Amino acid sequence: MDAALETDSASPLVDHFEDDTPAEFRAPVGKPSGGRFARLRAFAKTTQDAARAGAAKLEHADLAPDLAENIGSLRWFRGTATFLSLTAVALAFWPDFSPVEAAPALRLTDQARDEFRSQTIQPLALGGDTGNRMAASALVRPLANAPERPQLDMTATFGRSDSLARVLSRQGVGAADAARAAELVAQAIALDEIEPGTQIDVTLGRRSETGAQRPLDEMRFRARFDLSLAVSRDANGNLALIREPIEVDETPLRVRGTVGSSLYRSARAAGAPASAIQSYLKALGDHEDLDRAIQPGDTFDMIVSYRRAATGERQAGRLLFAGVEREDGKPIQLMRWGDDGQFFEASGMGEQRSGLLAPVPGPIGSRYGMRRHPILRYKRMHAGVDYRARYGTPIVAVADGRVTSAGRAGGCGNAVRIQHEGNLATRACHMSRMAVSRGQYVKRGQVIGYVGSTGLSTGPHLHFEMYRGGRHVDPLSVRYVKRAALSGADLQRFRATLDALKNVDAGAALEDMNPTRPVVEEPVREIDRVALVARHRRGG
Repeated sequence: MDAALETDSASPLVDHFEDDTPAEFRAPVGKPSGGRFARLRAFAKTTQDAARAGAAKLEHADLAPDLAENIGSLRWFRGTATFLSLTAVALAFWPDFSPVEAAPALRLTDQARDEFRSQTIQPLALGGDTGNRMAASALVRPLANAPERPQLDMTATFGRSDSLARVLSRQGVGAADAARAAELVAQAIALDEIEPGTQIDVTLGRRSETGAQRPLDEMRFRARFDLSLAVSRDANGNLALIREPIEVDETPLRVRGTVGSSLYRSARAAGAPASAIQSYLKALGDHEDLDRAIQPGDTFDMIVSYRRAATGERQAGRLLFAGVEREDGKPIQLMRWGDDGQFFEASGMGEQRSGLLAPVPGPIGSRYGMRRHPILRYKRMHAGVDYRARYGTPIVAVADGRVTSAGRAGGCGNAVRIQHEGNLATRACHMSRMAVSRGQYVKRGQVIGYVGSTGLSTGPHLHFEMYRGGRHVDPLSVRYVKRAALSGADLQRFRATLDALKNVDAGAALEDMNPTRPVVEEPVREIDRVALVARHRRGG
């Protein structure tokens, strides 16, 4: 019986494990099959299958056809519509470049905002030393008649080709006051001597009535380096001229130093002005060969005219003395002398100019002598030298002289002829444009015209001729030397001036000036300046 029970109890278990029928889902024992989880899984599977089917269709869909093929077909129009739609979407999302307002660093109240706004305009009131002037807010009511300042202070700039009366008129000065001020200033200096860029301080007074023009109370400017002028209205209401001389020391500036690898750098390091160094090199170059005259280790010595004003301004002038102290050789001493500013040696011998300048910086194309003319096609005398140069190249005078003719000269085209000293003359031909006129005196190196191709010419070039005693000579065979010499009383005055210059101490002019009379300082505060003007009018 036990065996039978054992057999009966094992039977269902054997049947259960031997059941190999496939099933997707087996419901738990005691619960019905299906339910909420089964429906969710079925929905997910259906959605996945639909997505796969849609993706497969998209893979085979022709969304971006080639618009260069089958133009005009239905497929082409569909692709064009797709392209235009995508372009419209892209333009709809185009970014905006308007500025983005950032949040303030701190939260501002209306009172603090008005405070900041007032300080952006002008923090101090006219004539005040402390305190803030608040900007207008909503509580401010405009006045019917606002009070005006008793005075207006302005600064005008004298322009090129300007007049004093026109400058004052631009600042609001009446025509009568402007004309009277210009008349008073003309009593001290010529009005055309006022340099462009001069600052003119103008003070306008109180109006006599509403709508009237303000009168000129004072005008002040620096007329010269040693003179300041002012036009002020006195107690009787009349304009008067006030001259304020400025003490000036004219001790020349002497700069000495040792020549290093570069003379220019050595002189600049010693404190010499750049313009003086250029004049120094030119003066030495006209007398000596710079490559041999100055060597590293030599001592350069230059003296420049220099002025110091008691008010602190300094002004460097032209070179007066150029010297070189050589370790192994005779020293060079040159001083400017005469009305033309020529440099003379210590012995009284003037500037030496050896040889002629080249009229243009170009190679020689044809020399002096017999040749076959390129246009006339026969042999004839070529009475000059042809220089190759581009059209418009400047042509310079080879030496000092006076222009005897300037104009058209037959086959020579536009030509300029210059008579030099020593019975020597030169002529430049085929110019495109002339820069001098007949009777004009020209200096060595001055531009007299420009290269062209006028007259009998095959192209732009310079035909240069030279005459001695009226006869043609080869320009390349002439070596022209000009040298002046001093004698008599001129030589004595020259040597006395040279000795005085050589006694000037190096760097003495760079020291602060000690004025012999007190200098009136310009007040810094506006309230002090107004008080000074008022005291000046009272005669104090």
